[in-house]
Amino acid sequence: MDAANLAMKSSSSSFFSKTPCLFSSPKPISRAPSSVYTVPSTFRPLVKCIQAPFLPSPLNPDSKKPLNSPFTCSAVTSFPSQSHPNAHSDASSSSSAKLKLLISEFQSLVEPIDRVKRLMHYASLLPSMDGSVKTTENRVPGCTAQVWLHVSLDEEGKMRFLVDSDSELTKGFCACLVWLLDGAVPDEVLALKTEDLNALNAVGLNRKGSASRVNTWHNVLVSMQKRTRALVAERDGKPRSELFPSLVVTADGIQPKGSYAEAQARFLFPDESRVQELVNALKEKKIGVVAHFYMDPEVQGVLTAAQKFWPHIHISDSLVMADSAVSMAKSGCQFITVLGVDFMSENVRAILDQAGFPEVGVYRMSDEHIGCSLAEAASSPSYMHYLTTASVSSPSLHVVYINTSLETKAYSHELVPTITCTSSNVVQTILQAFAEVPDLKVWYGPDTYMGSNIMELFSQMSVMTDEEISEIHPLHNRMSIKSLLPRLHYFQDGTCIVHHLFGHEVVGKINEMYSDAFLTAHFEVPGEMFSLAMEAKKRGMGVVGSTQNILDFIKQRVQEALDRNVDDHLQFVLGTESGMITSIVATVRKLLCSADPSSGGAKVSVEIVFPVSSESVTRTSTSSSLDQTFGEMRDSLKVNVIPGVASGEGCSLHGGCASCPYMKASVKHKQTVKGGIFSVTQMNSLSSLLRVCHSLPHNKAELSAYEAGRFSLLTPKGKQIADIGCEPILHMRHFQATKRLPEQLINQILQPCDNGQSSSHNYKKSWTNSGI
Repeated sequence: MDAANLAMKSSSSSFFSKTPCLFSSPKPISRAPSSVYTVPSTFRPLVKCIQAPFLPSPLNPDSKKPLNSPFTCSAVTSFPSQSHPNAHSDASSSSSAKLKLLISEFQSLVEPIDRVKRLMHYASLLPSMDGSVKTTENRVPGCTAQVWLHVSLDEEGKMRFLVDSDSELTKGFCACLVWLLDGAVPDEVLALKTEDLNALNAVGLNRKGSASRVNTWHNVLVSMQKRTRALVAERDGKPRSELFPSLVVTADGIQPKGSYAEAQARFLFPDESRVQELVNALKEKKIGVVAHFYMDPEVQGVLTAAQKFWPHIHISDSLVMADSAVSMAKSGCQFITVLGVDFMSENVRAILDQAGFPEVGVYRMSDEHIGCSLAEAASSPSYMHYLTTASVSSPSLHVVYINTSLETKAYSHELVPTITCTSSNVVQTILQAFAEVPDLKVWYGPDTYMGSNIMELFSQMSVMTDEEISEIHPLHNRMSIKSLLPRLHYFQDGTCIVHHLFGHEVVGKINEMYSDAFLTAHFEVPGEMFSLAMEAKKRGMGVVGSTQNILDFIKQRVQEALDRNVDDHLQFVLGTESGMITSIVATVRKLLCSADPSSGGAKVSVEIVFPVSSESVTRTSTSSSLDQTFGEMRDSLKVNVIPGVASGEGCSLHGGCASCPYMKASVKHKQTVKGGIFSVTQMNSLSSLLRVCHSLPHNKAELSAYEAGRFSLLTPKGKQIADIGCEPILHMRHFQATKRLPEQLINQILQPCDNGQSSSHNYKKSWTNSGI
C-alpha cells in the first residue's frame, strides 16, 4: 500500500467515519429562524453532547481537542447508518442529509467571525497529507491557495478523499467537503452539483474580493468528481478517451501533443529570412498591416516575429483593426494591408475616409470574394424581413454585431435605429438601452447562438438577487430584468461556422476529461458550450466573451500563477478559432520568460487544449494529385497533416477543428475528365501578403482586384452607404466612452423617421474628436 492510500485509510478510520455531534440544552436557546431544523431519523445520534449553548458542530468528533468556541462535547457520537454493517442501502441519501445539516449549522452562526472560527476549527481536525502526495499532479486548479487532492476507490467500491492546503481557511472548506463525500459510493459523489453548495456561501466570505475562497467549494468538488469518473472507468475496464491535442508552453519552449497541435506549432518559430523579407518590404513601402486573431498560423508566426522590427503591425479582433489602421495612417503609413474577411477591409476603408485619410490605400489579400457566413446571414432576405418587423414596433433598437458588412449596417439603420456591438460589450449595450428608454424593444442579430446565450444569461439574472444584478449593471434589478425578457428578440437563422462546431460531442468530452481545466468560450458558441463556460466562470475557472477577453483571461491567470511563485501547471480549453494560438503563445511566453529568476525558480507551464475531433485534420497521401501539387511545401514543413477536413470546409461536423476557412489560405480544386486539375487560391496567406507588398506602389494596376473599394451606391433614402453605415459604429464608440447611449441615437429611437440624417462632416468631426 502506498503512502497516500495508507494515509487515506488512517484518516478514514480516525476522523471521517465519525459523525456530527448533536447538542441538547437544558434551557431554550434563542436562534435565528433559519437554524431550526429536524435531524433525519437515520442521523439521530446514539450519544448526545450536553451543556452546549448553541447549534452543534457536525465535524466535531473529538471532545478531547480544545475548540475555538465556548462549548465542549462530552462524548463522541456515531450514526446508526454508518456504524451498522448493513447500512449501505442508506448511502444514497447520506450526503444530501449531511449537506442540509452543514448548511443549517452555518446559517445558525449569525456573525461572520463565528463562521470563520468554525472553519478554522474544522481545518484543525483535517488529517495532514504526507509530503510525498503533495505533487503538482494532485493540485486542484483554480484555488488561490495551494490545495492538494488524492482520490482512491476502496475494496468496497467507496470513494476515499484526502485533501490538504497551505491555507487554514481553505483547509476548513475542504474538511467540510471531505466530511460530506468520504466513504460515499461513486454515484453519490457524481450526483452532487456545484449549485447544491450555494447555500454554504452563507459562510459570509463571499464579499469584496473574497469570492475566490468560496470558489474552493466548487473547484475541489469538480476535481473530486473528475477523478472519481476516471477511477470508476478504470475499475470497469472502460478504455480511456483520447485526449484533445494541445500545446504545452514553458519558458524553455513549446511541446505539441497530437498531430493537430504539431501542425499548429510548426509555424510558431518562423523562418528568419521570411520575416526579414516582409520587414524590409513594409519599411521601404511604408505599409501597415492589420490582421485578425484567426489568421493562418504561418502568417501570424511571421507577423508576430516582424512586430519586433516594424511597429505598424497589429493583430487583434475585428473592432480594433480599423482603429489601428487610423493610428498607422497618422504615423505616416501610405498603405494598409488587411488580413481578414471582406467586411473588415470595408470597415477599414470607410473609417479611414471618415477620419480624413482617403489617400491611404487599403488592400485585401485576394482578387476573389472573401466571405463570412455570419455577415452573409445579415444580408439575407430573411434578415431584412426580421428588421421590417422591428421597424413597425416602436420604440425599437437594432443591436447589430460588428462582424457584418457596411451595407448591412447602412440598410439596417435606415429601417431601425441601429448600434453596433462586440461580443465583449453586447450585454452592457443591451442592458443600458433598456435602462435609458422606457418600453424599449431590442432586436439583436445576426448571430443566433449569441442571441440565445444573451437570452439565457438574462434568464439566469432574473433569479439572482438585486445585489448580484447590480454588480453586472447598476441600473437593473430582478424586476427590471424580468420585465425586459419579453421585449428582447434575436435573429433565428445566423451562425458562425466555426463556433457552430462546439456542440454536444465536444462538450461531452470536456465534461469527462477537462472539467477542472480553465474553460474559455467565445460568446458565439452553441448553448451547451456556453452553459459549460458560464458554470466555470462562476467559480473563477472560465471566461465567456470576445477573442480579446479570452486572451486577457489567460494572461491574468498566468500572471497570478507566477505571482504565487510555486510550481504549477495551468490548462486552458480554447473555445474559439484555433488561430488564436499564435497570440496566446506569444503572450504566455513573454510572461514566462520575463519572470524574475531570483524569485525562487518556480516552474509554471501552460497547456492550451484544442477541443477538436479526430476528423479535424487531413492526412496527406504521397499518391494524391493534391499532395503532388503541395509536395514541395509539405517536404519543407515535414508534416503529414494540415488543419481542416478533406472536404475543404475547414472544420468537422463531428466536433470541429475550430478553424475558419475564410480566414485561411484556401485550396480549391476541380477535376476534369482527363484527370485532376487543381487551382490554388491564396486568401490571407503569407504569399499573398508578400505579393501585395512587393507590387506597391508602382504596380497598382495589377492589384486593382485586391483593393478595398469605396461604396458608390446609395441607400434607399439616397444617402452614401459609407456615411450611414459608419453611424452605428460611432454610436457604439460613444457608448464605450461614456457608458451611455448617445442622445442622437435616443432621438432616433423615439423619432425613427430621422434615421441616417447626419452628414459626412459630422462623421469626420466625431472621429477626430474621439482621438482615434
